[in-house]
Amino acid sequence: MKSAIITGATGMIGSSLIECLLNEGIKVTAVVRPNSKRRAMIPNHSLVNVVECELDNLLSSNTEVIGDTDAFFHLAWEGTVGEARNNFYLQNNNVKYTLDAVELSQKLKCTTFVFAGSQAEFGRVDGLLSSSLPCKPENGYGVAKYSAELMSRMMCNNLNIKHLTARILSVYGPNDGENTMVSSTIRKLLKGEDTSFTPCEQQWDYLYCKDAAKALYLLALKGKKDAIYCLGSGKAKELRYYVETIRDIINPKAELGIGRVPYGKNQVMMLCADIDDLRNDVGFEPEYSFEKGIEETINWWRERK
Repeated sequence: MKSAIITGATGMIGSSLIECLLNEGIKVTAVVRPNSKRRAMIPNHSLVNVVECELDNLLSSNTEVIGDTDAFFHLAWEGTVGEARNNFYLQNNNVKYTLDAVELSQKLKCTTFVFAGSQAEFGRVDGLLSSSLPCKPENGYGVAKYSAELMSRMMCNNLNIKHLTARILSVYGPNDGENTMVSSTIRKLLKGEDTSFTPCEQQWDYLYCKDAAKALYLLALKGKKDAIYCLGSGKAKELRYYVETIRDIINPKAELGIGRVPYGKNQVMMLCADIDDLRNDVGFEPEYSFEKGIEETINWWRERK
């Protein structure tokens, strides 16, 4: 792989993937929204080419400016949190944008297309998440992700492009959204604000963004055609552990308020990836412990306090 294009390049995973690819000497085209407030997350580097483009305008991209590209990482997606997950018209648009990304990858002569799927495609599962499990999504976001995955795979097969799916679980790290559980907990504790949580009995699998980026790179490089890989650390711990670890680094005396919030409807109680296929096919192994990754994340937020 000598060159790659990334949609969603200003996000947490996208910016980490750019860093990973640059470390491998790979030329990167970063697709960003016009006038994006997060453009500063894209490094000023001789191997990085920034292309401003809305998702609904992907097919108008100047392919001559981008040039022939080896791999296409489609990470961009609208409506990933809150009520937007069940905005069915919005989610349906994301399916079209994914197919546009496949068509653009053909124009750029890409040989590999990596689709960022989601654990939401599975719905609620008691055990480990693996590609062999049936998908029973319970919201519009999960349905749209599954639809986009299936159709983009079929389209790639018709165009002779290798298709790979990473069904991503919970990734954390610098440049994450402000309102995720990890980010909001860090921000509130740094400001000395009160926090409130559910009983925190959920078994959760968290993966640091740099590990996620490395996995995506290896997947594009060595993954099997049409394969689905669940992307996580492969280990689950009680949510209380993660919350208390964050608290202990910032202020061990802080009261967390665990149990103040009741579980929501359809609460997912188990979320853990089976990463045996990632290990066997591409040689992926997480390098960051939660303690190491969360310390880097907390320091990143401290700099922006």
